[in-house]
Amino acid sequence: MVTENVEVFYGDSRAIKGISLDIRENEVIAFIGPSGCGKSTFLRSLNRMNDTIQGCRVTGRITLDDEDIYDPSLDVVLLRARIGMVFQKPNPFPKSIYDNVAYGARLHGLAKSRHDLDDIVEDSLRKAGLWEEVRDRLQQPGTGLSGGQQQRLCIARAIAVSPEVILMDEPCSALDPIATARIEELINELSTQYTIAIVTHSMQQAARVSHRTAYFHLGELIEVNDTEKVFTNPDHDLTEAYITGRFG
Repeated sequence: MVTENVEVFYGDSRAIKGISLDIRENEVIAFIGPSGCGKSTFLRSLNRMNDTIQGCRVTGRITLDDEDIYDPSLDVVLLRARIGMVFQKPNPFPKSIYDNVAYGARLHGLAKSRHDLDDIVEDSLRKAGLWEEVRDRLQQPGTGLSGGQQQRLCIARAIAVSPEVILMDEPCSALDPIATARIEELINELSTQYTIAIVTHSMQQAARVSHRTAYFHLGELIEVNDTEKVFTNPDHDLTEAYITGRFG
């Protein structure tokens, strides 16, 4: 994905200021910065989730495989199949575990038969590291799982439609340390097949899971570099001040 001079407005207020950023194939890129710095707003612009907010508008250009994702003729439902999203709070549908994962495949006609659908559900749950825990209770409600399991179910639901990119907006903020470690492990595993952009308030998490880190401040992209460089030898004083805890 490539973003060029992207700005996001809520009414007259400019939340994102002229951000240009490449997101590379099969990389994990972390967006960090103080609360209210625009990192989640920018993330949501990458699959047009901001379209759902009244008074929000996006300018500039965002492309996926050289295709403008804000082209008026583009089918947004199909776009969100290619660019999946996992939210801060796990949000399984009030359906069975099986139907949660099968939902997108049914919607997009990805399975020709029940057997194909079974394969998609099993494969997605395996990729999300959840199959062994739920294989004997696929018809039970997804909402009955633990928080960490629900988040992995949401990841399985996102990958069931074979996306190219997965966006994660603070996916571990509501989870305990053990569930967080499992999600981080999963991000590492999934990065061999998907491009992942993750918003996180945890600098330790960014350091553990990402290849590159982008630092946001007051709606601006201050720095984007290899994660190791950002945390050991950042180019910008603002980045260093945030990393060392002098503000934020």
